[in-house]
Amino acid sequence: KRCIINSGVITELMDALRRGKIRIVYLTQPLHEGTPVIRLPEPFANDPGFKKQLLSRYDEKGPAWYWNWLIVGEHTGTHFDAPCHWVTGKDKASVDAVPPERLVGPAAVIDVREQVNNDPDYLLRLEEIQAWEKAHGQIPENSWVLMRTGWSQHGDDAERFLNVGADGRPHWPGFSEESAAFLTQQRSVLGVGTEAVGTDGASAADHVPPFPNHRIMHGAGKYGLTSLINLDQLPPLGALLIAAPLKIRGGSGSPSRVLALVPG
Repeated sequence: KRCIINSGVITELMDALRRGKIRIVYLTQPLHEGTPVIRLPEPFANDPGFKKQLLSRYDEKGPAWYWNWLIVGEHTGTHFDAPCHWVTGKDKASVDAVPPERLVGPAAVIDVREQVNNDPDYLLRLEEIQAWEKAHGQIPENSWVLMRTGWSQHGDDAERFLNVGADGRPHWPGFSEESAAFLTQQRSVLGVGTEAVGTDGASAADHVPPFPNHRIMHGAGKYGLTSLINLDQLPPLGALLIAAPLKIRGGSGSPSRVLALVPG
């Protein structure tokens, strides 16, 4: 039986993709053994990172097929943070319970590369959000708010990506407490995303209480995306972001394939 698509909207989308009027931008780091992950001090447990073990590759263990088994932390590489990832959201959704329509939304991209170049510990200020809204209008409902920092240029270089200084502490940018409060209380966002390894800046460990973006965002039932790439290919407004985490039952998050549909 043939499946005939009658929806005008879907037909228009397919035609736009075919004609190159809409591009698909890949916002996801490849996963491999060298993928940088957050390292927590003792006595805290750490993410194992990514490990791949061969099962067979066209050999005596499987003459016609190739496959592997994997060890990977839920928060490795480009990944999705579910609300239950943080204690403030412990009674809220795990990754498998996130409705699919909440995985898709407009992307509002706030460019703070200059600030981050001057200060790797930079935290997104309310003034930058307000300046963005003055230029582009109010952040649309059910949007992903993404920080374009240029941090993804460090790529697979774990030393530069985690940026541990002479003080023995890591340094990377993130969302501030005031920006998280504004986006959850004054705007109806899906969540936030960043090019760094976490949505909170590295200095957020020193806040009281610590990690304010996680505390506020997940406590409000919102989501997080980290280790994004290619944000330079997205306009400030006009892209549609699709986040596709694994549907892990009871999971706190998942490595994810994140895509954006961008006007060609």
